[in-house]
Amino acid sequence: MELILQQMPIVINSLNVGFLQTLRLFFVTLLGAVPLGLVIAFGSMSRFKPLSILNRVIVWIVRGSPLMIQLLIIYYFPGLVLHNPIWGGGESGRFMAASVAFIINYACYFSEIYRGGIQSVPVGQIEAGKVLGMTKGQIFWRIKLMQVVKAIVPPMSNEIITLVKDTSLARIIALQEIIWAGQAFMKGSQGISGAIWPMFFTGVYYLIFNGVLTLLLGWVEKKLNYYR
Repeated sequence: MELILQQMPIVINSLNVGFLQTLRLFFVTLLGAVPLGLVIAFGSMSRFKPLSILNRVIVWIVRGSPLMIQLLIIYYFPGLVLHNPIWGGGESGRFMAASVAFIINYACYFSEIYRGGIQSVPVGQIEAGKVLGMTKGQIFWRIKLMQVVKAIVPPMSNEIITLVKDTSLARIIALQEIIWAGQAFMKGSQGISGAIWPMFFTGVYYLIFNGVLTLLLGWVEKKLNYYR
């Protein structure tokens, strides 16, 4: 116990650094995937068949293959196959590659949520808006938007919670997120080796972060209850 107390400041400092990397990846993914997912959703619903088919095929491939494989391909493919290591070998390059993989992956999942939400609005309401002389923009902003938001919040919340845990997959390309930081003390880091207890502390970070997100997303869902 005395040894653990001596090691605690070193471990906590390292986990904090790793957790900041996890947070960066989480927020960058959301900032990129939320708007890109909407673009893909509109592409999937396009009346221009080649575009809609292309979007659906991309979504099928991305959703049907493991995120870990996508990370490996996006990071290693340019260097090993194209002989153009665009990401470089540093931490910033690994972070950029991980961000691209996560954004594409989650944008495809979000696109299906958006598409389901948009198509869930009854056609009769849209037709009623047209009868009242409303423009397409007015129908979207006054009739469809809040109903779509209400419909997509629960599934989006689930995906966001999943994203928090999926960030740990980035260690497959040696991105030094929080799991990487905790596991390093098992192999040997900063004078500490063979210590498994830091891995339990990484779980505490995830639980707290997911707890805060759950409360926040639950509050948003309650605010939209007037559409029931």
